[in-house]
Amino acid sequence: MKLGVFLMPQHPRTDDPLRRFRECLEQTRLARDAGFDTHRHDTYAIGVTDVGVQAFDYRGVAEISTPGNAVVLHPDEPHDGRAGTPDGFGYRIVYVAPACIHEAARAIRGRPCALPFVREPVTVNQTLACTIEATFRLDPEPLAIDGLILSLAEALLEADRSCGSGTPPTRLDGSALARARQFLDAETTRVIRSSELEEVTGLTRYDLARQFRSAFGTSPYRYSLMRRLDCARAQLRRSRSLADVALAAGFADQAHLSRMFKYAFGVTPARYRALEANRTP
Repeated sequence: MKLGVFLMPQHPRTDDPLRRFRECLEQTRLARDAGFDTHRHDTYAIGVTDVGVQAFDYRGVAEISTPGNAVVLHPDEPHDGRAGTPDGFGYRIVYVAPACIHEAARAIRGRPCALPFVREPVTVNQTLACTIEATFRLDPEPLAIDGLILSLAEALLEADRSCGSGTPPTRLDGSALARARQFLDAETTRVIRSSELEEVTGLTRYDLARQFRSAFGTSPYRYSLMRRLDCARAQLRRSRSLADVALAAGFADQAHLSRMFKYAFGVTPARYRALEANRTP
């Protein structure tokens, strides 16, 4: 299985990152063929091996990755790819633009810094592996993508010893964070774009994601999602159809609402409505 997601810089006036996110989702169940000839990406390629043995040549060394290992390939580094055994291999991979990692690293360190370089391309790195796995459960909304890139940058900085420990800055912009939370509390009927919060707060999306998590214990995406689900939950007590409730809370359709509602509350919207009706005297 090969799954690929491309995360590139957002340009809200000229492009739609969500459309690009969906269009770049690829899937191949199992690679048993000759694999990939030597090539290179202009992005980071960060993946996790799921099944089989993943083999590739990288920086003059023949590398092997087995299930659970994280793989980090740096921008513009030639490499190939093949199955290490006749049984084939499967993996999931995320392609992230260096500009995104650079901006997130600056927010984490509190100053401009070099791009992280992980010298060992194959590692047992639970942080990276878990982040990649989370990518494929990601609801591809702008604020969710911001949080993902921040997590990847944190993991890459930790894996690059040359970056040092670099204690993250502790200063929080309380007024900006209050404006962000007030904005998210008020906008519960739609998906919020990163550029909107940047305008409201005066912070970059990665500064905001880091500070918001420090101040409120969750990401701007999760906070916004829960406020929209609260809005949906309130409307479920009325007689509106589930499809109308979904659209009114900014979800793509009823299935989207049901998936996110059950993930948050452990029951489907229909089941929640029935339980609420039974509680009514």
